Amino acid sequence: MKRTGTYLLAIMLFLGVACKSKKEKQEAADTKNSEVVSQKWTQEQADVWAEENGWLRGSNFNPSTSINQLEVWQAETFDPETIDRELGWAEEIGLNCMRVYLHHVAWEVDKDGFKNRMNKYLEIADSHGIKTIFVFFDDCWNATYQAGKQPDPKPGVHNSGWVRDPGDLIYEDPELIVTLEAYVKDVLTVFKDDKRIAIWDLYNEPGNSGYGNRSMPLLKNVFEWAWEIRPTQPVSAGVWNASLTDLNKFQLENSDIITYHNYEGPEQHQAAIDTLKTRGLPMVCTEYMARRNNSYFQNIMPILHNENIGAINWGLVAGKSNTKYAWDEPIPDGSEPPLWFHEIFHPDGTPYSQEEVDVIKSLTGVN
Repeated sequence: MKRTGTYLLAIMLFLGVACKSKKEKQEAADTKNSEVVSQKWTQEQADVWAEENGWLRGSNFNPSTSINQLEVWQAETFDPETIDRELGWAEEIGLNCMRVYLHHVAWEVDKDGFKNRMNKYLEIADSHGIKTIFVFFDDCWNATYQAGKQPDPKPGVHNSGWVRDPGDLIYEDPELIVTLEAYVKDVLTVFKDDKRIAIWDLYNEPGNSGYGNRSMPLLKNVFEWAWEIRPTQPVSAGVWNASLTDLNKFQLENSDIITYHNYEGPEQHQAAIDTLKTRGLPMVCTEYMARRNNSYFQNIMPILHNENIGAINWGLVAGKSNTKYAWDEPIPDGSEPPLWFHEIFHPDGTPYSQEEVDVIKSLTGVN
């Protein structure tokens, strides 16, 4: 009887240990999962970054010789000479940051070459005192794409050759997510400590092109992939459309710093700032300046400067992207628009507006 009681006690202790072990494993797994989720920066980390980087100001940069992201990064059309020349014009007016889109297909075709070209770009930008915001995914413009020669521009049509990433393919090919994960993690692993990079912009305008909440799974995935690598630079995804409440909530709650887009006039832009700055995090406006919409350097950039918010306008040099034309106002004969929508410089480096350049230089401290 005593032996039997001892035996039962031993069994109970064993089962207790086993149960505890199983419970501990589950708790460890839960802790691991929570660690992935908790990789967002603290307020202190965000503030240190803001102090180190100062007031970022610059443009969304696509060299004038490239119609889209693939033409920028494919070996056959990568154009360091144009990049160097055009970033030199940016340096001359005091710009210190460029936002540059990547594309997974260029990586997929030539992984090492792609990363080498990224490094070459960073070398050129750094030589001009310019930091970089790299963008991974994008829900804007053309849904399909392919490697190789890219289409010629459609005369007078804004961004006629720009391509989404990954676009509709993610809904057609469930295996694509494996490639996208490998792509993001590979690039982040190589460049995660690179001080020439200011921000990783994980996903441009999620939910655009009518996707809405269909973009949420990829948005969540790319944050989780970034947290697993945890680069020393901030990760963010900019809010851009107030109606996308679920996406906005996730983006704002999980970004290390606040990034956003606003192409409206001063009153509306200030209202957006007042709402977003209640979160207390450093802020960067990663898209603004659309002249037709009353979003100019003269009336928006001073606000961003006074609020110490990064100011990244759309467009540096007019070229194959055709973004001097307005979104929904094509000019089929390709003639000059009466008012440029975006861009600062003509392809020869002369300013579209000397008045605008003078305002930029006054704010950036360039004589």
